[in-house]
Amino acid sequence: MSAHRTPWWQYVLAMLAGLVGGMMAATYDERSGAGVLGAPWFVSALLLALGVTVLVLALQVHRYTTTDPRKRAELKPLDPQKAVSTLVLAKALGLAGAALVGWYGGQILLSVAHFEAEYYRQAVIECAVAAVVCLIDMVIGIVGEWLCQLPPMDGPESTAAKTRGRRRNMAQATAKTSH
Repeated sequence: MSAHRTPWWQYVLAMLAGLVGGMMAATYDERSGAGVLGAPWFVSALLLALGVTVLVLALQVHRYTTTDPRKRAELKPLDPQKAVSTLVLAKALGLAGAALVGWYGGQILLSVAHFEAEYYRQAVIECAVAAVVCLIDMVIGIVGEWLCQLPPMDGPESTAAKTRGRRRNMAQATAKTSH
């Protein structure tokens, strides 16, 4: 399986999509009075707990993959499925965090004009807290994705192996021409 890092522009795109969605939700709320703005405090706490969980899992994967193979016997074996699942979680957390930063940011942008009203003030504060938590989750997702990288292997396709092969070939060619 080959996994690639999430490109930076996907985070920007997720934020922009979230921003548009958040602005649409704020506009709908203002016109209909539906009361859909903000985020309950437990949502922010849950998102933060999710981010910490993904970070802990990613650190476990990183510790295992960067430990010298001779010393890995001392560590608890790492299930490859757990490592892949942690990578997928980190990617999802980063992109979802970016989209939610945009979502809550869009609500803040359109609600801050009505900050003097108690409902909007509460919604802006809730959205600000949620946006900060989601930004932390996005960073944890990006870092977690990096932590789940496998170290380069010294197989025939590695840069080091190719360099050694070129040096060996040059040495053999030099040895043949000197005879």
